[in-house]
Amino acid sequence: MENILVAGANGTTGKKIVNLLESSQYFNPVAMVRKKEQEKQFLERNIQTVLADLEGDVSHTVHNIDKVIFAASSGAKKVKEVDENGAKKLIAAAEKQNIKKFVMLSSMGADNPKEAENLQEYLEAKHNADEFLKQSNLTYSIVRPGSLTNDKGSGKIELKHKLNKQGEISRDDVAQTLVRVLHDTAEVDDTFEIIKGDTLIGKAIPQ
Repeated sequence: MENILVAGANGTTGKKIVNLLESSQYFNPVAMVRKKEQEKQFLERNIQTVLADLEGDVSHTVHNIDKVIFAASSGAKKVKEVDENGAKKLIAAAEKQNIKKFVMLSSMGADNPKEAENLQEYLEAKHNADEFLKQSNLTYSIVRPGSLTNDKGSGKIELKHKLNKQGEISRDDVAQTLVRVLHDTAEVDDTFEIIKGDTLIGKAIPQ
Protein backbone atom coordinates (compact mmCIF):
# COMPACT_ATOMS: atom_id res chain seq x y z
CA MET A 1 0.00 0.00 0.00
CA GLU A 2 1.18 3.50 -0.81
CA ASN A 3 1.50 6.16 1.89
CA ILE A 4 -0.50 9.25 0.92
CA LEU A 5 0.21 12.57 2.66
CA VAL A 6 -2.99 14.61 2.94
CA ALA A 7 -2.18 18.30 3.43
CA GLY A 8 -5.22 19.96 4.96
CA ALA A 9 -6.42 16.71 6.58
CA ASN A 10 -8.36 18.61 9.26
CA GLY A 11 -10.41 20.55 6.70
CA THR A 12 -13.92 19.62 5.59
CA THR A 13 -12.76 18.10 2.29
CA GLY A 14 -9.52 16.82 3.82
CA LYS A 15 -11.38 14.69 6.36
CA LYS A 16 -13.42 13.12 3.56
CA ILE A 17 -10.21 12.32 1.66
CA VAL A 18 -8.68 10.67 4.74
CA ASN A 19 -11.84 8.58 5.24
CA LEU A 20 -11.72 7.33 1.65
CA LEU A 21 -8.02 6.50 1.89
CA GLU A 22 -8.59 4.71 5.20
CA SER A 23 -11.04 2.31 3.53
CA SER A 24 -8.93 1.88 0.37
CA GLN A 25 -7.09 -1.32 -0.45
CA TYR A 26 -4.38 0.64 -2.29
CA PHE A 27 -3.60 3.62 -0.09
CA ASN A 28 -2.67 4.42 3.47
CA PRO A 29 -3.47 7.99 4.70
CA VAL A 30 -0.99 10.16 6.55
CA ALA A 31 -2.86 13.16 7.96
CA MET A 32 -0.89 16.41 7.95
CA VAL A 33 -2.25 18.75 10.63
CA ARG A 34 -1.20 22.14 11.96
CA LYS A 35 -2.01 21.77 15.66
CA LYS A 36 -1.28 19.04 18.19
CA GLU A 37 -4.95 18.86 19.29
CA GLN A 38 -6.00 18.07 15.70
CA GLU A 39 -4.03 14.80 15.79
CA LYS A 40 -6.27 13.04 18.32
CA GLN A 41 -9.19 12.34 15.94
CA PHE A 42 -6.84 10.50 13.58
CA LEU A 43 -4.65 8.74 16.14
CA GLU A 44 -7.78 7.27 17.76
CA ARG A 45 -8.39 5.49 14.45
CA ASN A 46 -4.75 4.40 14.10
CA ILE A 47 -4.23 6.86 11.25
CA GLN A 48 -0.67 8.16 11.07
CA THR A 49 -0.24 11.91 11.45
CA VAL A 50 2.47 14.47 10.81
CA LEU A 51 2.57 17.88 12.47
CA ALA A 52 3.46 20.80 10.21
CA ASP A 53 2.45 24.36 9.44
CA LEU A 54 2.46 25.41 5.78
CA GLU A 55 3.82 28.78 6.90
CA GLY A 56 6.85 27.02 8.37
CA ASP A 57 9.13 24.10 7.51
CA VAL A 58 7.43 21.18 5.74
CA SER A 59 10.47 19.23 4.57
CA HIS A 60 9.93 16.48 7.19
CA THR A 61 6.36 15.77 6.06
CA VAL A 62 7.29 13.82 2.93
CA HIS A 63 9.58 11.23 4.52
CA ASN A 64 8.31 7.70 3.76
CA ILE A 65 5.55 9.19 1.60
CA ASP A 66 4.70 7.85 -1.88
CA LYS A 67 2.18 10.46 -3.08
CA VAL A 68 0.66 13.75 -1.90
CA ILE A 69 -2.82 15.28 -2.02
CA PHE A 70 -2.77 19.03 -1.38
CA ALA A 71 -6.22 19.93 -0.03
CA ALA A 72 -5.16 22.67 2.37
CA SER A 73 -6.79 26.08 2.31
CA SER A 74 -6.41 29.27 4.30
CA GLY A 75 -10.14 29.96 3.92
CA ALA A 76 -9.21 33.06 1.89
CA LYS A 77 -7.40 34.51 4.94
CA LYS A 78 -3.72 33.88 4.16
CA VAL A 79 -3.84 33.13 0.46
CA LYS A 80 -0.25 34.16 -0.28
CA GLU A 81 1.25 32.44 2.77
CA VAL A 82 -0.75 29.17 2.66
CA ASP A 83 -2.51 28.65 -0.68
CA GLU A 84 0.47 29.77 -2.74
CA ASN A 85 3.72 29.69 -0.78
CA GLY A 86 2.69 26.78 1.44
CA ALA A 87 1.81 24.75 -1.64
CA LYS A 88 5.08 25.71 -3.33
CA LYS A 89 7.09 24.62 -0.28
CA LEU A 90 5.39 21.23 -0.19
CA ILE A 91 5.88 20.79 -3.95
CA ALA A 92 9.60 21.58 -3.57
CA ALA A 93 9.92 19.14 -0.64
CA ALA A 94 8.08 16.44 -2.61
CA GLU A 95 10.36 17.01 -5.59
CA LYS A 96 13.48 16.58 -3.44
CA GLN A 97 12.03 13.36 -2.03
CA ASN A 98 11.12 12.01 -5.51
CA ILE A 99 7.45 11.64 -4.61
CA LYS A 100 5.63 9.58 -7.25
CA LYS A 101 2.62 11.85 -7.77
CA PHE A 102 1.33 15.20 -6.50
CA VAL A 103 -2.43 15.78 -6.66
CA MET A 104 -3.45 19.43 -6.32
CA LEU A 105 -6.92 20.56 -5.29
CA SER A 106 -7.22 23.83 -7.19
CA SER A 107 -10.30 25.78 -8.27
CA MET A 108 -12.20 26.70 -11.40
CA GLY A 109 -11.05 30.16 -12.40
CA ALA A 110 -7.44 29.52 -11.43
CA ASP A 111 -6.48 29.39 -15.11
CA ASN A 112 -7.43 33.05 -15.54
CA PRO A 113 -7.80 34.83 -12.17
CA LYS A 114 -8.06 38.31 -13.69
CA GLU A 115 -11.40 37.39 -15.29
CA ALA A 116 -12.95 36.33 -11.99
CA GLU A 117 -15.65 38.54 -10.49
CA ASN A 118 -14.57 37.77 -6.94
CA LEU A 119 -11.90 35.81 -5.02
CA GLN A 120 -9.29 37.20 -7.41
CA GLU A 121 -6.50 37.12 -4.83
CA TYR A 122 -7.31 33.52 -3.90
CA LEU A 123 -7.47 32.39 -7.54
CA GLU A 124 -4.20 34.19 -8.28
CA ALA A 125 -2.55 32.23 -5.45
CA LYS A 126 -4.00 28.95 -6.75
CA HIS A 127 -2.86 29.82 -10.28
CA ASN A 128 0.69 30.49 -9.12
CA ALA A 129 0.82 27.25 -7.11
CA ASP A 130 -0.55 25.27 -10.07
CA GLU A 131 2.04 26.76 -12.43
CA PHE A 132 4.82 26.00 -9.94
CA LEU A 133 3.67 22.36 -9.85
CA LYS A 134 3.52 22.14 -13.65
CA GLN A 135 7.10 23.42 -13.89
CA SER A 136 8.40 20.94 -11.30
CA ASN A 137 9.74 17.50 -12.18
CA LEU A 138 6.84 15.83 -10.37
CA THR A 139 4.14 13.72 -11.97
CA TYR A 140 0.96 15.63 -11.17
CA SER A 141 -2.80 15.99 -11.50
CA ILE A 142 -4.48 19.37 -10.95
CA VAL A 143 -8.20 19.14 -10.14
CA ARG A 144 -10.28 22.33 -10.47
CA PRO A 145 -13.79 21.92 -9.06
CA GLY A 146 -16.65 24.40 -9.29
CA SER A 147 -18.32 25.81 -6.17
CA LEU A 148 -18.10 23.30 -3.30
CA THR A 149 -21.26 22.16 -1.51
CA ASN A 150 -21.88 19.95 1.50
CA ASP A 151 -24.54 17.96 -0.37
CA LYS A 152 -24.35 14.17 -0.36
CA GLY A 153 -22.16 12.94 -3.19
CA SER A 154 -23.69 11.31 -6.26
CA GLY A 155 -20.50 9.61 -7.44
CA LYS A 156 -21.05 11.33 -10.79
CA ILE A 157 -19.29 14.29 -12.36
CA GLU A 158 -18.79 16.26 -15.55
CA LEU A 159 -15.10 16.50 -16.39
CA LYS A 160 -13.31 18.49 -19.09
CA HIS A 161 -10.03 20.33 -19.41
CA LYS A 162 -12.15 23.48 -19.72
CA LEU A 163 -15.88 23.32 -19.04
CA ASN A 164 -16.64 26.90 -20.15
CA LYS A 165 -19.52 27.11 -17.69
CA GLN A 166 -20.05 27.58 -13.97
CA GLY A 167 -21.36 24.85 -11.69
CA GLU A 168 -21.15 23.29 -8.27
CA ILE A 169 -20.05 19.94 -6.91
CA SER A 170 -20.22 18.19 -3.54
CA ARG A 171 -17.13 17.84 -1.40
CA ASP A 172 -17.85 14.09 -1.34
CA ASP A 173 -17.43 13.88 -5.12
CA VAL A 174 -14.35 16.13 -5.08
CA ALA A 175 -12.71 13.89 -2.46
CA GLN A 176 -13.55 10.79 -4.50
CA THR A 177 -12.08 12.38 -7.63
CA LEU A 178 -8.85 13.32 -5.85
CA VAL A 179 -8.39 9.78 -4.54
CA ARG A 180 -9.21 8.34 -7.95
CA VAL A 181 -6.45 10.32 -9.68
CA LEU A 182 -3.86 9.00 -7.23
CA HIS A 183 -3.62 5.85 -9.32
CA ASP A 184 -0.50 5.78 -11.49
CA THR A 185 -2.33 5.55 -14.80
CA ALA A 186 -5.03 8.14 -14.06
CA GLU A 187 -4.72 11.70 -15.40
CA VAL A 188 -0.94 11.99 -15.54
CA ASP A 189 0.45 15.55 -15.85
CA ASP A 190 -3.01 16.88 -16.52
CA THR A 191 -5.27 19.74 -15.42
CA PHE A 192 -9.05 19.46 -15.57
CA GLU A 193 -12.27 21.01 -14.24
CA ILE A 194 -15.15 19.15 -12.58
CA ILE A 195 -18.74 19.92 -11.60
CA LYS A 196 -21.64 17.61 -10.77
CA GLY A 197 -22.73 15.62 -13.80
CA ASP A 198 -23.97 12.30 -15.16
CA THR A 199 -20.75 10.33 -15.62
CA LEU A 200 -19.57 7.95 -12.91
CA ILE A 201 -16.26 9.12 -11.45
CA GLY A 202 -14.73 5.73 -12.26
CA LYS A 203 -15.71 6.18 -15.91
CA ALA A 204 -14.69 9.83 -16.14
CA ILE A 205 -11.26 8.90 -14.77
CA PRO A 206 -10.39 5.41 -16.07
CA GLN A 207 -7.51 3.59 -14.42
